Amino acid sequence: MKTLKIIGIIALVLLAGSAGYLYTSGPTLPDNTEAVIQEVMTGPLPEMVQGETGFAPSKDLNIWYESLAPKGTSKGAVLLVMGISNDALGWPPNFLEAFVRAGYQVIRYDHRGTGMSDWIKDWDSDHAYSLADMADDGVAVLDQLGIQKAHVIGISMGGMIAQELAINHPDRIGSLTSIMSSGDVEDPELPKISGEIAKELIKVSLKYGIVGGEENMIKLHLASRMILMGETTRPLNVKSLSEQVLYNIQRRKGYNPEVSKQHQAAVWLSGSRYEKLKTLRVPTLVVHGKSDPFIPFEHGKKCASLIPGADTLWIADMGHDIPEEMINPITERIMEGFER
Repeated sequence: MKTLKIIGIIALVLLAGSAGYLYTSGPTLPDNTEAVIQEVMTGPLPEMVQGETGFAPSKDLNIWYESLAPKGTSKGAVLLVMGISNDALGWPPNFLEAFVRAGYQVIRYDHRGTGMSDWIKDWDSDHAYSLADMADDGVAVLDQLGIQKAHVIGISMGGMIAQELAINHPDRIGSLTSIMSSGDVEDPELPKISGEIAKELIKVSLKYGIVGGEENMIKLHLASRMILMGETTRPLNVKSLSEQVLYNIQRRKGYNPEVSKQHQAAVWLSGSRYEKLKTLRVPTLVVHGKSDPFIPFEHGKKCASLIPGADTLWIADMGHDIPEEMINPITERIMEGFER
């Protein structure tokens, strides 16, 4: 134990030596950030889970879900699949509400390793799970709710999982929407997923993660969101994201520091879906921001070109993020596909 303490002290000294570098790295947060964070931390938190909740058994894991029912008769079910390291609360509330208002049942769930779903503590790279395994988690949620078929919407890694779901379980898919995603992150003919963005995300993780605490965790998520937004001129909603992070910390299980490497391994392990995407026969919409700094726009274009009959929605001034003002145009276009 004494040796571990000494190692910890040495690590802190080394980190302190680079503190000047760390604290000047990453994006500059908006001017009102400190005041907004304090307002959120001292005020009442809004309730962010409004629907029916439960756990779906997926092999030996329990997957948390929330189901939001529309008023009156449902037009169908929508299954939302979030991106890497992110939980169900990552979906913008207005995104969910758009579908509920239109008469659809909306289901979102926490990926394995995130939120209220089971966290895998004995994971290692020799026994990693794949995106197909994660797609099975989504099917398990549908099974638990007694839903035979759903419109599946995935974002980033969630788009890859949604593709796997459509490939491996076509009878469970009403339509597929793949947002800012890729059919093969290692395609040598396309620009690679940005290593620079990954480095920037690591820097802000060090900058705010060393000290820890609720305020720094909020700042970490704000800075990460700004990095993923890229060069867009759209403002960051500091209050909404601060509330989401604090809610996760105080009312759920918080954030799993181990899940990022697990999800990354799932992406790399799964390889290319190009040939299988050519076999899809479900209505598909591919959405991508032309200014995406993380998964380049070319990945969305190629993915759409491979899926028979795929519709597309390319959005200028959108990075690796769904801007608030684009929620209505995106959801309206998605629902047009539901009718196809």
